[in-house]
Amino acid sequence: MRHKVKGRKLGRTASHRKATLIALSTSLLRHKRIKTTLAKAKETRGFVEKLITKAKKGDLHSKKQVMNFIKDKEVVKELFSEIAPKIGDRPGGYTRVVKLGNRLGDAASMAIIELVDYNDLINAKDEERKEEKQLKTKDKKEKKEIAKAESIEDAKVVNELPEEKEK
Repeated sequence: MRHKVKGRKLGRTASHRKATLIALSTSLLRHKRIKTTLAKAKETRGFVEKLITKAKKGDLHSKKQVMNFIKDKEVVKELFSEIAPKIGDRPGGYTRVVKLGNRLGDAASMAIIELVDYNDLINAKDEERKEEKQLKTKDKKEKKEIAKAESIEDAKVVNELPEEKEK
């Protein structure tokens, strides 16, 4: 029995698990929302929230502690300059895990993990993409109609004489 055993092994060795969590955390902080399996999302949540709590302090020591895990300097700079001040008044709970259902290939439970205060930006980007897509489809329809109108030529009307019936 697994009484009082915390954490998930994720089917990996300790070093591979640590590398996976670091990679997921880096991409979450860079993109503000990622899609992954439910177990990985739940593990990443605790890992990222500890990093954000350290970043809220803002001193050099906490910056070096964060840089032990996040190797991308641009992501660390963004974490300390944008993300930490934006969620500075929040006492934890910086991420949200939303269940999506099962993946088609292997029926793994999928989830989206996102930073809570950044879903407005992501939704705005999604709206822009949706509007661009609608404009493209509208333009394609108009082009098809124009091409169809040009391809249809006026048919010449031929007067036919009624045939005489033989008696």
